[in-house]
Amino acid sequence: MARYLAKILILGTQTVGRAFVKTLQQEIEASQEAARILKAARSNTPNANDMPVKGMTLTEAQQILNVKDLHDRQEIATHYEHLFRVNEKKAGGSFYIQSKVYRAKERIDQELAKQQAKATDKQSPSESQSHANESDPKSW
Repeated sequence: MARYLAKILILGTQTVGRAFVKTLQQEIEASQEAARILKAARSNTPNANDMPVKGMTLTEAQQILNVKDLHDRQEIATHYEHLFRVNEKKAGGSFYIQSKVYRAKERIDQELAKQQAKATDKQSPSESQSHANESDPKSW
């Protein structure tokens, strides 16, 4: 009888031990997954250069339109037109998603206009300086 009791005790302990190890492994995996999600969320947070305009950051706009390169206007237009057309009410789409697509395109266009304005501002002083030097008789 004592032998059977000892076997039952050993088998019970082994079962509880396996369950504990399995639970511990699941907890470690869940913790690692949470860390990966947190890291991804931190990498998607806007930085000082990516301030929201009308509630949308440039990063968010790129994600909505699935665009990596802002200078590829053809890709931006293609993705915008496709997403806008697919989400029309007549096609069974969502007005909310369609408005998000529109705002994403608008945000990217604003960013491109801002970059173009900066590029123009950088060129203007050097051009005006060269014209100023040409009109200065001392520089001849």
